[in-house]
Amino acid sequence: MNATSLRVLTPAKVNLILRVLERRPDGFHAIWSLMHTVGLTDEITLTMQPAAVSRIALRCDHAALAVDQSNLVYRAAQLVLARAQRSIDLSISLAKRIPMGAGLGGGSSDAAATILGLVKLLRLDWSVERMAEVGQQLGSDVPFFFVAPAACVTGRGELVSPVQVTGQRWIVLVNPGFPVETKWAYQQLATTRQGVRPLSDSLQQLGSRSVLDWAEIIPLVENDFEGPVFAQHPVLGQIKRQLVSLGAEVALLSGSGATMFGVFGDEAMAKQAALVCAADPQRKAFAVPVGGVPEMRVV
Repeated sequence: MNATSLRVLTPAKVNLILRVLERRPDGFHAIWSLMHTVGLTDEITLTMQPAAVSRIALRCDHAALAVDQSNLVYRAAQLVLARAQRSIDLSISLAKRIPMGAGLGGGSSDAAATILGLVKLLRLDWSVERMAEVGQQLGSDVPFFFVAPAACVTGRGELVSPVQVTGQRWIVLVNPGFPVETKWAYQQLATTRQGVRPLSDSLQQLGSRSVLDWAEIIPLVENDFEGPVFAQHPVLGQIKRQLVSLGAEVALLSGSGATMFGVFGDEAMAKQAALVCAADPQRKAFAVPVGGVPEMRVV
């Protein structure tokens, strides 16, 4: 590929199951999660030109998002160029659609897409494992997006086993209009729970399989963050009940929040539920299909 410009669509994710287990020696918590991408995407455009010294210029259409070295996209580009020992003049444009601080993995997905895009543009012969190793330095959710759309994720997020989920579902995402900080959520969980609940036999069996059906997953959905996060933000529990009343088979907090999502078997019902939830001006609601992988197009 001789392209000098690529556009990458980067999907959000939801945690269909999220268990937070014991704290590891490195200070991170071990997790057990079943993740699935959904059809809400950011869009990244990468344009490169030859240069003697690397330069990265990042632009974003969301004023609240920093465009310096604190941004995961910027850092992802730095890591790839350093690892590849390449110097280019790189321009990155980021169009944000995935809410920030929302538990939907938007920043991690953007970082993974940047790595994928640069590997393609620079014609690097990198394996998925190598890209995931670079991504892991940026965030625990990043490795997942290299094996999307669905995977069982363990360790601190670096152990990713692809899963095929059969059957079609629609997801209604409801963002309440405020973020939940991940570090705070972990602190609240640690101080409020009595101990670490062991992983159930059902989840261990689920994690050993490569093909799953929605009918098997739905009875097992859970998120350990719901207790402490709902205690601080009761409106999230109200949204959960609203989604179920509107026909969701199940509703859950994604990640550490603050986005709630409902799983629907019917597209029309999902779209109607999103309209009802979006009637509150503080909220954003999206009805999207499950699935999706980072998708690259030559500009």
